[in-house]
Amino acid sequence: MVTPELILLAAFVLDLFFGDPRWMPHPVRGIGWLAMQTEALLRRTALPLRLAGILAVLVVVGGSAGIAGLLIVLATRVHPAADMAVAIYLMYSCFAVKDLAGHAEAVRKALDADDIELARQKVSFIVGRDTADLTASGIALAATESVAENSVDGVTAPLFYALLFGPVGAIAYKAINTLDSTFGYKNERYLEFGWAAARLDDLANYLPARVTVLVIALAAAISKLRVYDIFQAVRQGARLHASPNAGYPECAYAGALGVTFGGGRSYGGEFHNSPLLGVRAGECSSLTIRQSVRLMRMTAALFLALGVGIRVVLQLVV
Repeated sequence: MVTPELILLAAFVLDLFFGDPRWMPHPVRGIGWLAMQTEALLRRTALPLRLAGILAVLVVVGGSAGIAGLLIVLATRVHPAADMAVAIYLMYSCFAVKDLAGHAEAVRKALDADDIELARQKVSFIVGRDTADLTASGIALAATESVAENSVDGVTAPLFYALLFGPVGAIAYKAINTLDSTFGYKNERYLEFGWAAARLDDLANYLPARVTVLVIALAAAISKLRVYDIFQAVRQGARLHASPNAGYPECAYAGALGVTFGGGRSYGGEFHNSPLLGVRAGECSSLTIRQSVRLMRMTAALFLALGVGIRVVLQLVV
C-alpha cells in the first residue's frame, strides 16, 4: 500500500533530482496567471481596494486548492494509480530545494572564477536589490541571505503544509506565497489591494519559520556549525527584521555560519539600511554560500524525516 508518507518522500526526491524543468507545466505558474486575471477583473469593479484584495485571496487560494483536489479525484477515475501520480506531481512542484541550491551555486562558481560581472548577473536572479555595483562580499552576502530567507517559503513551509494536509495543503500554501509575491508590496498600487495577501502570508509562515529554526539548529549540530550562536542571534535580531517571519531563518543562518546579514543595500536606486543580524562580524564569501546550501539541504531532509516520523508515531498511538 502506498501511504501519504511515501508519496511525500517521492515528491521530495523528485525535486532533489530534477528541480523545476522549465518545459513542464507548473502549477505555480498557473496560480500566478490566475492571480493576475483575478486582479484585473476585480480592479474593474467599484469595490474598495482592500475588499477587492480579500476577494482575490479567496478566489486564488480557494480556487487553487479546489482545482488540486479535483484533479486528484478525477485521476482516480482514470486509473487506480493516477491519483498517486497527480498527488506526487502537485507536491513536487511546491518544493524548491534543487532550484534554490542551483541558483546559489551558480553565484558561488562565478565568484570562485573571479568573474564578478557574471556573479552579479547570477545573483540578480534571486534577489531584489540592485546588483550592478556589488562587490564580491556583497554578492556573497546577497546569495547567502537569499538561501536563508527562501529556506522557509521554498522548502520547509511547503513541507509543513504537505505533512499536515497533503498535496492540497501544499498547493494552498504556494498560492498564498505566490499572492504575497504578486500583491504584497507596500506601494501605491498594492498597499490596499495586497493587504490581505501580505497578512495571510505572514500568518501561513508564522509556525513554519519558528519550527525551522529548531531544525536548522539540529542540522547545524550535525554539520558542526555554531549551534549556540543560532539561538543568540534569533533572540537578539529576529524581531528587528521588517518581516515578522523572515528574521527567524536569516538570524539562524547568520548565527550558524558566523556572519552578519543586513546593512546597506539599494532597491531601484534608493538606499535602504537593513538591521544587522547575527552575533559575529564575519563577512560572507563563496565558502559561506557553499555552507548555506549544505545547511539548507540538511535542514530540508531533517524537516521531512522528523515530520514523517511524527506522523507515523501519531498513527500508531491513535
